[in-house]
Amino acid sequence: MGDLEAFRADVRAWLEQNAPKSLQGQLGQESVYWGGRNPTTASPESKDFCEMCAEKGWTAPTWPKEYGGGGLGQAEERVLQQELARLRLPPPLTGFGLQMIGPTLLQFGTEAQKQEHLTKITRGEIRWCQGYSEPNAGSDLASLATAAVLEGDEYVLNGQKIWTSYGDVSDWMFVLVRTDPDVKKQKGITFLLIDMDQPGVEVRPIKLISGFSPFCETFFTNARAKTKDVISGVNQGWTVAKALLGHERTMIANVFGSAGGRGRSQGENPAVALAKRYVGTDETGQLKDRVLRDQVTRVTMDTLSFNQTVQRNADNIKAGHRPGPESSIFKVYGTELNQRREELMLALRGPQALGWEGPGFEPAELAQTRSWLRSRGNTIEGGTSEVQLNIIAKRVLELPEQ
Repeated sequence: MGDLEAFRADVRAWLEQNAPKSLQGQLGQESVYWGGRNPTTASPESKDFCEMCAEKGWTAPTWPKEYGGGGLGQAEERVLQQELARLRLPPPLTGFGLQMIGPTLLQFGTEAQKQEHLTKITRGEIRWCQGYSEPNAGSDLASLATAAVLEGDEYVLNGQKIWTSYGDVSDWMFVLVRTDPDVKKQKGITFLLIDMDQPGVEVRPIKLISGFSPFCETFFTNARAKTKDVISGVNQGWTVAKALLGHERTMIANVFGSAGGRGRSQGENPAVALAKRYVGTDETGQLKDRVLRDQVTRVTMDTLSFNQTVQRNADNIKAGHRPGPESSIFKVYGTELNQRREELMLALRGPQALGWEGPGFEPAELAQTRSWLRSRGNTIEGGTSEVQLNIIAKRVLELPEQ
């Protein structure tokens, strides 16, 4: 038996013996564990599963062992994911710590910063959120105005952030602040880490048209952050911010594009099941509606192709390649693919998609209209499609500016 086959056998045996039975078959967004000081989860055993996997380094399989990772190679990490999927287990841990600030700290953080924060991330002890956008600095992020003034060994923050995903349930924030208002706007920005459990931080949830929302607005009133939590130096935050955006855009593309949004796992095709249920098939087993049949096929093939592309990019990142302008391509295509998918789901369900609440509608139908409404924001969050197309034009196609 080769090393990889032996590793697979060990992983399979461990999961079959230790993975909680209540989580098996629960692959989906509703069962994902985010961790944090006060974690909320649909299953009480999610925290136990996270802690067991963290002991083996499996919450961050390819991170170095000295920071709580598993030190695994790409092939081993893929085997681990396959074995989790075989039992339809949710990932032991998810969140912006693993997907955004963790990789950024690995690239830009000091050894002390890595030691302080990365292990807490892999153990699910701290939940992170992002402080980038502001009411007057959305697509023009470099125009941000939240100020940080140095006082001794601390920065005093005043200002406002908006669209802070899960800010109301997060413990720490990675935030962009202005530390020098007298230089070119990109030059006066600093990347800071801040503990949100303090009187100077106020978080207010934002309600969306879908009725569900992870978004918040965050207010800083003389909030404080330690100088030791400046990443990559004062006024050097723009470089760090752009690198992190690469991780964010790839993450968004993966969630809404390849995974199909709302936690649908790769390889599943809910559109086919819905089509058979609501549209019906002819005597040959094909969908009766040829137009919808064509649309289901197109979305299915596009999703499968996108899955493969995203996986190749993920392998490159794990091999040491930093996200570049290709993340903008993934972000545009993945989010627009999800919007196409949501439109198709509505068409397949027909009148049954109109349910909002009350008796007579199954939970899936209740969720569909809200999910479609939520998808309208996909091409805005994480940088609008227009901004991404500008990046692609300049940095990928190298087109001249008008």
